[in-house]
Amino acid sequence: MTAQAISARPAQARPAQATPGQPTPLTGGTLWLAGFLLAIGNFMVVLDMTIANVSVPNIAGGLAVSSSQGTWVITSYSVAEAIMVPLTGWLAGRFGTVRMFLFGITGFGICSALCGLAPSLPALVLFRVMQGLCGGPIMPMSQTLMMSIFPPQQRGQAMGLWSMTTVVAPIAGPILGGVLCDTVGWEWIFFINVPVVAACAFFAWRLLTSQETPTEKRKVDVVGLGLLITFVGALQIMLDKGKELDWFGSPVIVGLGIVSAVAFAAFLIWELTEENPIVNVRIFRHRGFTSSVITISLTFGSFFASIVLVPLWLQTNMGYTATWTGYATAWGGVLAVVMSPIVAQLMGKFDSRLLVSFGVLWLAGIAVIRSGLASNATYWTVALPFLAQGLAMPFFFIPTSQLALSSVEPQETASAAGLSNFMRTMSAAFATSLITTAWENTSTRNHADMAGILNDPMGVVATLMNGGLSHEQAVSQLDALTTGQAVMAATDQMFLVTSVVFVVAAAVVWLAPKQTGPMAPGGGGH
Repeated sequence: MTAQAISARPAQARPAQATPGQPTPLTGGTLWLAGFLLAIGNFMVVLDMTIANVSVPNIAGGLAVSSSQGTWVITSYSVAEAIMVPLTGWLAGRFGTVRMFLFGITGFGICSALCGLAPSLPALVLFRVMQGLCGGPIMPMSQTLMMSIFPPQQRGQAMGLWSMTTVVAPIAGPILGGVLCDTVGWEWIFFINVPVVAACAFFAWRLLTSQETPTEKRKVDVVGLGLLITFVGALQIMLDKGKELDWFGSPVIVGLGIVSAVAFAAFLIWELTEENPIVNVRIFRHRGFTSSVITISLTFGSFFASIVLVPLWLQTNMGYTATWTGYATAWGGVLAVVMSPIVAQLMGKFDSRLLVSFGVLWLAGIAVIRSGLASNATYWTVALPFLAQGLAMPFFFIPTSQLALSSVEPQETASAAGLSNFMRTMSAAFATSLITTAWENTSTRNHADMAGILNDPMGVVATLMNGGLSHEQAVSQLDALTTGQAVMAATDQMFLVTSVVFVVAAAVVWLAPKQTGPMAPGGGGH
């Protein structure tokens, strides 16, 4: 055969090969199975942030403690997770991204089983701390691995899958928690994690071990770690216990606030001057990362406020049970699932900042619509805004997550994912504390204002008494009616506030530089 004939042969496609020193890339169904496992791991951790919220009364009753003591089940997990999330950049560089993900998912499953078997509240709180420490790295590690194992042209779809679980899990948590507590017992809100996590850990070990990232021996920044634990721990406990202890009327809350502020200032100064910081706060120098994280924090905080406020209003003012509240709010996940792959495709055709602004402004519009809710609202009046809200979440979450990670240097991706998830988690904690406190205070103020302008209250009481009520019953019913309207007005006012925050967030994203070409970690946009 002649050389010309050989050269005339059509070139045959060759499978993708690894660059020397680099892991063999995953392809096809194996790649998407790995992405699904990473998304499931993220889903289980985010789910556990909210699944225990509706279960506190059942847990308190089962362990023979008060409800206020039972809330430590939530606080202990939140504090431990909040401390671990920003450490993931250092941990990934020291031990490897895949090892940290596998350690986190395995430890999370073991600690979930221990939580379900806990014989007392102190034991449960200890196991929840361990669960939070193991769960903390899973969110940023799964996000980092999504960006590293998928080629640039598929990262939008991959982040769509990851973001979908982050949006749906907080909605599914209260529903699943309520159903499990009502049917099989509170222990199963923890036991349910075990088989899912076991399968996820096994298949992730088989698929992802070859995708390990480079590691290096790093000095432990003991001072930075101590300051991080102090400021995050004090801040999270202050946010969780502030409402219960009357905020800054309590010396405990004042002390926690001072400790947190001083430790945070010292932490920033130390980490900016330390040669090997435990948390790389220098990545905030990237304008794209900073503006994206601010947008994520403002939007997710306002979004989380709505999924906290609506159940409170429905159960305290509208007579909904926990189960029916879950049914009403669950509609928020429907269009989020449908739209996530669509938004991932749109990212290659439109400016990411435009997609984010559309989604966040859509959320602002939903908040304005909710501000017109009345005490005669039907089930569908409540459910349809949640359904419409689901459409907007992928437009906000997918582009901002990818924009944030594509704006930093390659070696900063794990740190960026950790800090991004930390800011998002803390924004949810701030939003929960602020919205519940402001809602109660505004309701009290509205009640006082309405009581002062009632039209002929004594005539109303007389009318009720003529209907067969005693004087005390008539006054009580009039007060209940006034309270109901005061709470309704406060709910509407809170939604107006969140709409303003959404508008601000939609503007902030435009501070990020425009991205060109497929987004890849290591864009280093300033």
